[in-house]
Amino acid sequence: MSGSRLRFVVITGMSGAGRRTAAHALEDLGWYVVDNLPPSMLPGLVDAAAAGGFPRVAVVLDVRTRAQFDEIPAAFDALNAQGVWPQIVYVEAADEVIVRRQESVRRPHPLQGAGPLLDGVRRERAMLAMLRAAADMVLDTSDLNVHQLTSRVAFAFNSADDREFRLTLMSFGFKNGLPVDADMVLDVRFLPNPHWVPELRPQTGLSQAVSGYVLGHDAAQTWLASVRGLVSSVIPGYLTEGKRLATLAVGCTGGKHRSTSMAEELARRLRSDGVVVLVVHRDLGLE
Repeated sequence: MSGSRLRFVVITGMSGAGRRTAAHALEDLGWYVVDNLPPSMLPGLVDAAAAGGFPRVAVVLDVRTRAQFDEIPAAFDALNAQGVWPQIVYVEAADEVIVRRQESVRRPHPLQGAGPLLDGVRRERAMLAMLRAAADMVLDTSDLNVHQLTSRVAFAFNSADDREFRLTLMSFGFKNGLPVDADMVLDVRFLPNPHWVPELRPQTGLSQAVSGYVLGHDAAQTWLASVRGLVSSVIPGYLTEGKRLATLAVGCTGGKHRSTSMAEELARRLRSDGVVVLVVHRDLGLE
């Protein structure tokens, strides 16, 4: 097996954000997963995978390697020289969420030292900034449970074709904050809000009544046609640049009516174009 045919994923991100869950999800899909490998050993892992006949390999890289962490850029250059371009999956969560998770399992943070846990979290975030900036897929697990995170990873990596583009469409509410793991963010608050229609207020954008109300406006149809064309136009460029995973977030005020309806309809149209799409409603049920 040549290096160019090897699929190689790096799982990294914040302690307590779900690296191990992401790794287990890949293992369940048949990937060969190595945890906490020093970066300098990555080229050797590629050679071993080729010799052993492992076509899909994932490695967990995190700050536990500490002194070796600065070796990551050189290790990635060595991988590229072997014909391997790793996809980086970065998992993160809000500081307060990570602190709560770490405290619940009573485990010290690897960078905490003698200070408070939050200091360790902030040091780790700064140390990982380079990997986050280079990530092909960022997953904010602040509001995800184990099963939801597993599903997101499985959607991204369960295909035998590593050249296939996969899009996550996420609805959200601006009042709950921008999604930090989105590659593109679009706003549909220009559409009339079903919240102000008494019989529609308790329903969601998944109901036929709300969806019909939202999609019945000419502006919604114009937006859908424009965004459908936008997605179709960027996919070839993403693939040329080696980016096969992207998240497009569609927001309204609360994430209950307009964004949900529009995300579902956009997904339906994109699927008819042959795009592989996963729909996630981040804020549905928060109201």
